[in-house]
Amino acid sequence: MIIKDEGYVLKAQKYGEKSLIVTLFTLSNGKITGFVSDGLNKKNRGLFQPGNKLFFEASARLEENMRRLFRLELIEPNAIMMINDIKRLELMTSVLPMILKLLNENEETFTLYQIIGNFFHAENLKQMLTWYAFFEFHALEYLGLGLSLDCCAVTGQTEGLTYVSPRTGKAVCREVGEPYHDRLFAYPHFIVDKNHSPSYAEIFNVLRMTEFFLTENFFKFHNLRVPESRLTLWRFDETNNNPALEPQTETVVGF
Repeated sequence: MIIKDEGYVLKAQKYGEKSLIVTLFTLSNGKITGFVSDGLNKKNRGLFQPGNKLFFEASARLEENMRRLFRLELIEPNAIMMINDIKRLELMTSVLPMILKLLNENEETFTLYQIIGNFFHAENLKQMLTWYAFFEFHALEYLGLGLSLDCCAVTGQTEGLTYVSPRTGKAVCREVGEPYHDRLFAYPHFIVDKNHSPSYAEIFNVLRMTEFFLTENFFKFHNLRVPESRLTLWRFDETNNNPALEPQTETVVGF
């Protein structure tokens, strides 16, 4: 069976003298890994830079076999387009290992693909961070770890939602959460409201929260390590405001 698709290069690993094993995040087939027999020849040398968007065809004799990738064409040279902005290039290479870890093989994820497309098309570092925060938030939903943010876990009210409990992933209103404010996450208003122009503080509050839930409920559950580049993402905060320490979940009770 032959498929035709497009996707972003997440990883390219040398195999033998001339070949590559390439992992792509694709539009219609999710994350796929394929074999490129002439991946290291002069013609293809710059094609498989991490972040580049490619058109490709792929085939495999059996569904469980690794695909062979061929007829590859460059759509967006994202690695080259960011070469003059070292911060944007560093951010791109910092989050690609996280995307690689969180996606399942051969599982279409159109929402996440759209978000990552916006990430690559972002004009500046702050926009890239904004879209990456959207990615991690929706990755929680994709992994079955979505947060419950519609109403307060204690009162049931839908107004005045201000915090998120690290213990349950549920929203908490201001009056209930205020006594524990230093142990709770900030409510992700810009994500819920689909506001694409948040402050740096809002972006990193969300990234602090998603890092916590992904670490506790995905990486530790599967006995995996969080990519080191993700753990140092705070260096891209251009306001130089370091985030607070993670909440002490064992002291938060009742919600």
